[in-house]
Parts: sequence; C-alpha cells; structure tokens
Amino acid sequence: MEALDATGYLAAPGFERQLLDELGDLTEVRGRLAIVPGPPRTAHWAQNVWLRLLRIPIRSVADGARQLRSIQRNWALHSTGQHRRAALIQGELPHVSAKPIEFPAPAPKAPLGSWTLIDRNTILASPVCSSPFPNGEASFVEFKAGPPTRAYLKLWEALTLLGRRPGPGDRCLDAGCSPGGWTWALARLGAKVVSVDRAPLHPGVAALPGVEYRKGSAFSIRPPRAEPFDWVLSDVVCYPERLWSWIRAWLDAGSCRSFVCTIKFQGNSHYGVLRDFASVPGSRIVHLASNKHELTWMLAQGMGTG
Repeated sequence: MEALDATGYLAAPGFERQLLDELGDLTEVRGRLAIVPGPPRTAHWAQNVWLRLLRIPIRSVADGARQLRSIQRNWALHSTGQHRRAALIQGELPHVSAKPIEFPAPAPKAPLGSWTLIDRNTILASPVCSSPFPNGEASFVEFKAGPPTRAYLKLWEALTLLGRRPGPGDRCLDAGCSPGGWTWALARLGAKVVSVDRAPLHPGVAALPGVEYRKGSAFSIRPPRAEPFDWVLSDVVCYPERLWSWIRAWLDAGSCRSFVCTIKFQGNSHYGVLRDFASVPGSRIVHLASNKHELTWMLAQGMGTG
C-alpha cells in the first residue's frame, strides 16, 4: 500500500471540462476523476474530493475487499474501469446505505471512503473525502405534492452541507422566488419568508403561513434601508456579476450574516467573479448534486438552527 502525494477530484456528470480547466496540471484523468499532484486545492467544480490517495496492489477480489476493510468500514465505489471485477469487490464490502435523507435530518456522520479499480490488480482509494455522500451525490425523500418545482432539493442539499438552516421565526428573503420552490422549503421550516419576484408565486405557496409575496425585481430590496433578515437566499437567473454586486452591498452593510445563493453561468462563461465570492471569510462555493451549469455560494455565521 502506497500513500500518494496527489489528490483526486470527481467532477459532476457533464462538467468535466469546467473542473479540468480549474485544476490545470494533471497526473491522470479517468472519466470524471482527475488526479492532481500535491495537497488539496480549491476546486469549486468538484462534486467530491479524494483527500488522501492510496495505491493498493491486490492479488484477487477477496484480497481487494480485505485490504479496504482493513483501512475502514465504509466505502463507495466510483467505477472507472474493470467494472465487473470492481463490482465483485464492492459486493464483499459492508453495505453502505444509500437511503434518501428525510430533510432536515443531518448528513451522514460515519467516515466514507471512495475507491476505483485502475487495473485488474490495482486499487486507487481515499479513506477521507470532502463529501459525506457516496460520490458526492446527495439524495432526499421528495415531496410529490406541495412544491411547484424540484428546485427545493438544491436548497435542502445546501443547508444539509452547511449544517445550519433557518428556524421558526427567522426572517428570510427569497430573491427571485417564482414559482416558489425555495419559499415552500423555507416556510416548512417555520421561517417567515419575504418572497420577491416580478413573476407570481404558485398560489399554494403564497397561501402558506409566514409567506409575504412582493411583486418586483429580485434585487429591489437592498440594505441598509431594508428591514433586517436572518437569511438572504437567491436562485434567480442573472449574471453572476450582478448577483455579487447585490450580495456585496449586504455584506458591506452587515445587514445579514447567512446566505445561500446560486451562481448561474451562461454559455462559455468567464468564472473570474468566483474569486469575489470566495474572498468572503467563512463562505463556501460548491457544485451540488442538484446544480446544473451553476455553483452554490453559502455562508452561515451563528444564525439559524443547527
């Protein structure tokens, strides 16, 4: 078993190019998994990061499973080749539940490693990964009635990773709310939600207790004249630079300390604005399993429910 001076980065399906461009120098690319020399670096487009790479020679299926079990119990396979043999090894490992989470239950706490078979007799594994979910893919028990779209899953995933969420009585601003998936999710948590958009809320969402709809631009409410909010949230379609300008006004005014915002890109976008979002102390930029050509910026400082 050999410890490698390298880190693995797993791209979300369809976003391999964004990740490779972000990483630069590479040792090896195996499908969605990029191996880069050196310690972990910033990789916003990685859905999961393999933080402690090991190269493990194996003699057989049973030996591969034995060696992985000797390191720790829980492993998730990301198959990049030798698929049948890899599946046989995974079949001899303890079962890892992939049961969907019933939000707002917390993310799994048990250590979860990732591994792949790079040739018939060699495993590449990492017992420590950035995501608590297998291959970074969060899954939730969904509601078939109530939310007008499935966009609420994006907010659920962000709040689960944050380990914080709005609670009863917290004031939330949902900028660009229509048709109301995020407002629905916030109202279910007992929060008071001011929902702003030129387009209307779904009637069922608008009727929920604690929801106040205001027709207008998503960015019409600006600090410091605005009433205080505990959380500012946005899933609005806009240029990232415009979102940053609006968020910076809130940060400069100190009017809110907890945010979840989707940074949406169009076509061959320039990602330089990410440096501005990333410069905010304590914040995170992630590619959620629910994200498409977008990233989620989030920050929660001492507010909301743990």
